Amino acid sequence: MLEVKPKFETFEDYLAYDDNRDKWYELFNGELIEIPPESGINVQIANRLFLIFALLLGTDQVRGQGLELEVRGEPRNRYPDLTIIREEHINLLAKRNTIRLLMPPPLLVVEIVSPGELQRHRDYIAKRIQYQDCAIPEYWIIDPENQTILVLELKDKIYIEVGEFSADDKVKSSQFPQLDLSASQLFQNSVGT
Repeated sequence: MLEVKPKFETFEDYLAYDDNRDKWYELFNGELIEIPPESGINVQIANRLFLIFALLLGTDQVRGQGLELEVRGEPRNRYPDLTIIREEHINLLAKRNTIRLLMPPPLLVVEIVSPGELQRHRDYIAKRIQYQDCAIPEYWIIDPENQTILVLELKDKIYIEVGEFSADDKVKSSQFPQLDLSASQLFQNSVGT
């Protein structure tokens, strides 16, 4: 049986679509591209970071990979590995866990790099451009292969590098100056360490 793939003219059309599957899609040139599951190491790191931020802020402002961000360009949406939302987002996201472009941006978006050159390019370059365009104040790129955390901060509409942290370096965050986190806390006992 031939399956007809839906084509979407607008992001609103995409938001209204429900295929009754428990899957995530990126909207690319009007077509749905299924997002594969994360690696176990990436999930492990994201869970550790979720716990650290939940202890700092409470659980309501910390969102895992299920949060969807509308972005400009292609694809039209992203699913960060971890997002720290604003308090006002909590009610805005009650029906659908999607931050639209017309909403205020989240405070922090975190991506954990998956293996492969395409994925590295996507997290270090493509997503950086899209998140910068959305005016997200802080973007972290966590690289399990190199065991580093790159912190980027938005200044005058451009991301600048706050620093690349590894080992026992304390991560510096202007959005969360009270954060007490070293890179080694996220990478401890990970496969390959």
